[in-house]
Amino acid sequence: MTLQLFAHPFSSYCQKALIAFYENDIGFDFRMLSPDEPANGEEFARLWPIQRFPILIDDGRTIVEATTIIEHLEANHPGPVRLIPEDPRAAVEVRMLDRVFDNYVMTPQGGIVFNAIREEKDRDPYGAAKNREMLETAYAWLDTRMADREWAVGETFSLADCAAAPSLFYADWTHRIDAKFTDLLAYRARLLARPSVARAVDGGRPYRHFFPLGAPDRD
Repeated sequence: MTLQLFAHPFSSYCQKALIAFYENDIGFDFRMLSPDEPANGEEFARLWPIQRFPILIDDGRTIVEATTIIEHLEANHPGPVRLIPEDPRAAVEVRMLDRVFDNYVMTPQGGIVFNAIREEKDRDPYGAAKNREMLETAYAWLDTRMADREWAVGETFSLADCAAAPSLFYADWTHRIDAKFTDLLAYRARLLARPSVARAVDGGRPYRHFFPLGAPDRD
Protein backbone atom coordinates (compact mmCIF):
# COMPACT_ATOMS: atom_id res chain seq x y z
CA MET A 1 0.00 0.00 0.00
CA THR A 2 1.28 3.49 -0.89
CA LEU A 3 2.26 5.68 2.01
CA GLN A 4 -0.02 8.70 2.38
CA LEU A 5 1.21 11.94 3.91
CA PHE A 6 -1.42 14.50 4.90
CA ALA A 7 0.43 17.79 4.86
CA HIS A 8 0.90 21.29 3.50
CA PRO A 9 4.21 22.17 1.79
CA PHE A 10 4.58 25.54 3.54
CA SER A 11 4.27 24.05 7.04
CA SER A 12 7.54 23.81 8.96
CA TYR A 13 6.68 20.46 10.54
CA CYS A 14 5.53 19.08 7.19
CA GLN A 15 8.84 20.15 5.67
CA LYS A 16 10.62 18.35 8.49
CA ALA A 17 8.91 15.08 7.52
CA LEU A 18 9.31 15.70 3.80
CA ILE A 19 13.07 16.08 4.18
CA ALA A 20 13.22 12.54 5.56
CA PHE A 21 11.21 11.20 2.61
CA TYR A 22 13.44 13.02 0.14
CA GLU A 23 16.70 11.94 1.82
CA ASN A 24 15.91 8.29 1.08
CA ASP A 25 13.74 8.76 -2.01
CA ILE A 26 10.74 7.11 -0.33
CA GLY A 27 7.63 7.15 -2.49
CA PHE A 28 4.39 8.48 -1.04
CA ASP A 29 1.04 9.98 -1.96
CA PHE A 30 0.90 13.65 -0.94
CA ARG A 31 -2.56 14.42 0.47
CA MET A 32 -2.69 18.19 0.23
CA LEU A 33 -4.41 19.93 3.12
CA SER A 34 -5.99 23.07 1.72
CA PRO A 35 -9.45 24.50 1.07
CA ASP A 36 -9.05 23.38 -2.54
CA GLU A 37 -8.95 19.71 -1.40
CA PRO A 38 -11.92 19.41 1.01
CA ALA A 39 -12.02 15.60 0.86
CA ASN A 40 -8.46 15.43 2.16
CA GLY A 41 -9.35 17.74 5.01
CA GLU A 42 -12.39 15.70 5.97
CA GLU A 43 -10.43 12.46 6.02
CA PHE A 44 -7.62 14.12 7.95
CA ALA A 45 -10.04 15.35 10.64
CA ARG A 46 -11.53 11.88 10.94
CA LEU A 47 -8.14 10.22 11.25
CA TRP A 48 -6.68 12.74 13.70
CA PRO A 49 -9.23 14.94 15.52
CA ILE A 50 -6.45 17.13 16.98
CA GLN A 51 -5.87 18.23 13.35
CA ARG A 52 -2.20 19.06 13.61
CA PHE A 53 -0.22 18.07 10.55
CA PRO A 54 1.55 16.16 9.17
CA ILE A 55 0.17 12.67 9.66
CA LEU A 56 1.23 9.53 7.85
CA ILE A 57 -0.97 6.59 6.88
CA ASP A 58 0.92 3.34 6.38
CA ASP A 59 -1.04 0.14 5.78
CA GLY A 60 -3.98 1.39 7.82
CA ARG A 61 -1.86 2.77 10.67
CA THR A 62 -2.03 6.46 11.50
CA ILE A 63 1.28 7.98 12.60
CA VAL A 64 1.13 11.50 14.03
CA GLU A 65 3.90 14.06 14.73
CA ALA A 66 6.80 14.73 12.38
CA THR A 67 9.44 13.20 14.66
CA THR A 68 7.44 9.99 15.01
CA ILE A 69 6.86 9.85 11.26
CA ILE A 70 10.62 9.99 10.69
CA GLU A 71 11.17 7.30 13.34
CA HIS A 72 8.52 5.18 11.61
CA LEU A 73 10.19 5.57 8.22
CA GLU A 74 13.54 4.62 9.73
CA ALA A 75 12.07 1.48 11.28
CA ASN A 76 9.77 0.38 8.47
CA HIS A 77 11.10 1.92 5.24
CA PRO A 78 14.86 2.28 5.76
CA GLY A 79 17.05 3.70 3.05
CA PRO A 80 20.76 4.36 2.54
CA VAL A 81 20.72 7.50 4.71
CA ARG A 82 20.34 6.55 8.36
CA LEU A 83 18.68 9.45 10.15
CA ILE A 84 18.92 7.83 13.60
CA PRO A 85 22.30 6.31 14.43
CA GLU A 86 22.62 2.65 15.34
CA ASP A 87 24.83 3.57 18.28
CA PRO A 88 22.38 4.20 21.15
CA ARG A 89 24.46 6.98 22.68
CA ALA A 90 24.63 8.86 19.40
CA ALA A 91 20.90 8.24 18.91
CA VAL A 92 20.17 9.89 22.27
CA GLU A 93 22.07 13.00 21.18
CA VAL A 94 20.20 13.08 17.86
CA ARG A 95 16.87 12.86 19.65
CA MET A 96 17.96 15.52 22.14
CA LEU A 97 18.80 17.98 19.36
CA ASP A 98 15.55 17.15 17.61
CA ARG A 99 13.75 18.27 20.78
CA VAL A 100 15.92 21.38 21.07
CA PHE A 101 15.02 22.55 17.57
CA ASP A 102 11.33 21.75 17.96
CA ASN A 103 10.89 23.17 21.46
CA TYR A 104 13.29 26.11 21.57
CA VAL A 105 13.41 27.30 17.95
CA MET A 106 10.28 26.08 16.15
CA THR A 107 7.92 26.66 19.08
CA PRO A 108 8.89 30.27 19.91
CA GLN A 109 9.09 31.09 16.20
CA GLY A 110 5.59 29.75 15.71
CA GLY A 111 4.39 31.64 18.76
CA ILE A 112 5.50 34.94 17.24
CA VAL A 113 3.81 34.11 13.94
CA PHE A 114 0.54 33.00 15.54
CA ASN A 115 0.52 36.14 17.68
CA ALA A 116 0.83 38.24 14.52
CA ILE A 117 -2.13 36.43 12.96
CA ARG A 118 -4.46 37.31 15.83
CA GLU A 119 -6.62 40.40 15.82
CA GLU A 120 -4.71 43.27 17.38
CA LYS A 121 -6.90 43.32 20.49
CA ASP A 122 -6.02 39.68 21.18
CA ARG A 123 -2.26 39.95 20.73
CA ASP A 124 0.18 39.25 23.54
CA PRO A 125 3.19 41.61 23.38
CA TYR A 126 4.72 40.09 26.51
CA GLY A 127 4.49 36.55 25.11
CA ALA A 128 5.97 37.66 21.79
CA ALA A 129 8.87 39.36 23.59
CA LYS A 130 9.57 36.24 25.66
CA ASN A 131 9.56 34.14 22.49
CA ARG A 132 12.13 36.47 20.95
CA GLU A 133 14.26 36.14 24.08
CA MET A 134 14.02 32.37 23.79
CA LEU A 135 15.19 32.51 20.18
CA GLU A 136 18.15 34.71 21.08
CA THR A 137 19.16 32.27 23.81
CA ALA A 138 18.77 29.30 21.47
CA TYR A 139 20.76 31.05 18.72
CA ALA A 140 23.67 31.72 21.08
CA TRP A 141 23.75 28.14 22.35
CA LEU A 142 23.50 26.66 18.86
CA ASP A 143 26.16 28.99 17.49
CA THR A 144 28.62 27.70 20.07
CA ARG A 145 27.63 24.12 19.39
CA MET A 146 28.05 24.42 15.62
CA ALA A 147 31.56 25.86 15.84
CA ASP A 148 33.23 22.48 15.34
CA ARG A 149 30.73 20.35 13.43
CA GLU A 150 29.09 20.14 10.03
CA TRP A 151 25.70 18.82 11.11
CA ALA A 152 23.78 18.98 14.38
CA VAL A 153 25.34 15.81 15.74
CA GLY A 154 28.74 15.68 14.07
CA GLU A 155 29.50 14.73 10.49
CA THR A 156 26.33 12.81 9.61
CA PHE A 157 22.98 14.29 8.56
CA SER A 158 20.26 13.05 10.91
CA LEU A 159 16.78 13.46 12.34
CA ALA A 160 18.13 16.47 14.23
CA ASP A 161 18.97 18.20 10.95
CA CYS A 162 15.51 17.41 9.57
CA ALA A 163 14.22 19.40 12.54
CA ALA A 164 16.85 22.11 12.27
CA ALA A 165 16.25 22.98 8.63
CA PRO A 166 12.68 24.33 8.80
CA SER A 167 13.26 25.64 12.33
CA LEU A 168 16.15 27.87 11.33
CA PHE A 169 14.68 28.63 7.92
CA TYR A 170 11.56 30.24 9.37
CA ALA A 171 13.13 31.50 12.59
CA ASP A 172 15.52 33.70 10.62
CA TRP A 173 12.53 35.17 8.79
CA THR A 174 10.73 35.77 12.06
CA HIS A 175 13.56 36.95 14.32
CA ARG A 176 16.68 37.54 12.26
CA ILE A 177 19.75 35.57 13.30
CA ASP A 178 22.35 38.19 14.18
CA ALA A 179 25.45 38.34 11.98
CA LYS A 180 27.60 37.66 15.05
CA PHE A 181 26.31 34.07 15.07
CA THR A 182 28.55 33.11 12.18
CA ASP A 183 28.66 29.37 12.83
CA LEU A 184 24.89 29.10 13.16
CA LEU A 185 24.36 31.08 9.96
CA ALA A 186 26.87 28.87 8.14
CA TYR A 187 24.99 25.80 9.37
CA ARG A 188 21.69 27.25 8.17
CA ALA A 189 23.27 27.85 4.76
CA ARG A 190 24.54 24.25 4.61
CA LEU A 191 21.07 22.99 5.44
CA LEU A 192 19.44 25.06 2.70
CA ALA A 193 22.01 23.83 0.18
CA ARG A 194 21.26 20.17 0.88
CA PRO A 195 19.10 18.77 -1.96
CA SER A 196 16.40 17.30 0.30
CA VAL A 197 16.00 20.59 2.16
CA ALA A 198 16.09 22.68 -1.00
CA ARG A 199 13.34 20.49 -2.45
CA ALA A 200 11.16 20.97 0.63
CA VAL A 201 11.74 24.73 0.58
CA ASP A 202 10.90 24.92 -3.13
CA GLY A 203 7.67 23.04 -2.49
CA GLY A 204 6.54 25.81 -0.16
CA ARG A 205 7.71 28.67 -2.34
CA PRO A 206 4.31 29.35 -4.00
CA TYR A 207 2.74 29.94 -0.58
CA ARG A 208 5.12 32.56 0.77
CA HIS A 209 2.46 35.24 0.55
CA PHE A 210 0.75 33.48 3.47
CA PHE A 211 3.61 34.36 5.85
CA PRO A 212 2.07 37.04 8.10
CA LEU A 213 5.33 38.85 8.87
CA GLY A 214 6.20 39.19 5.21
CA ALA A 215 8.50 36.63 3.60
CA PRO A 216 11.87 38.24 2.90
CA ASP A 217 13.31 38.42 -0.61
CA ARG A 218 15.98 35.83 0.13
CA ASP A 219 16.36 32.08 0.60
